[in-house]
Formats: sequence, structure tokens, C-alpha cells
Amino acid sequence: MLPSAFRMRRADEFASAIRKGRRAGRPTLVAHYSDRGDPSDPPRVGFVVSKAVGGAVVRNRVKRRLRDLMRHRLHALPRGSLLVVRANPQAASARSDQLAAELDVALDRLVGGRAPGRRPDPRAATDGQA
Repeated sequence: MLPSAFRMRRADEFASAIRKGRRAGRPTLVAHYSDRGDPSDPPRVGFVVSKAVGGAVVRNRVKRRLRDLMRHRLHALPRGSLLVVRANPQAASARSDQLAAELDVALDRLVGGRAPGRRPDPRAATDGQA
């Protein structure tokens, strides 16, 4: 379970992260990230799982899986940041390892060093061949 201090509950926090933050989309989820810049607050994470994902049992299972995955990734978020993870309908049938991999890619795009929307230049990579 995600610790209570790290859970986002207020609508204004969700709105701030979604409207003012950056976004990284993957087939099973979309992550919205906003850095409030107040280092005294812990990072806060919220989840959105709509009825398009499935019935109540399926939606709750997806939320539980995402909460558990984020519990192990809280260290990657800077203090004072907001993250909203929105599940796409494909999340209902995705395996946990697939959800974990896509969450890692989204977090790396948002929090890591690479600017969102920029793909690395494949010509810049050197593979030892001339």
C-alpha cells in the first residue's frame, strides 16, 4: 500500500498536475508530472482509472497494482512533486511486469534527464562499427 503521506486526494492537486504539468504517454498508462518546487513536502501520487478500463473489480485491481508499483518508485520522485498516473483501457489486460516497464519509461521521461517528446538520435549511437 502507498503510504498516506504520499497519496494525492485533493482535486486541485490533480488539476494542477494534469493541466500545468508535463505528460508522458504509454500504451497502458499516461503519467502527468508537475514539480511544485516546495522541498518540504513529500512527493504525492494520484491515480485515475475510468470506467473505460472495466467494471469496478477490474478498476480496483488496476489501481492496486499501480499503487504497489509506485510504492517501490517513490524514491525516483523529487520532494514536492505531483504525479498523476492515468490508466488506459489496455492496463486491464496488461501483466504487472509490462505495467512496471511502461511506468519506468514514463517516469524516466518525466523525471529523468531527457526532455519529453525528444527521441534520441539513432545516428548518434555508436555500436563499434565504422
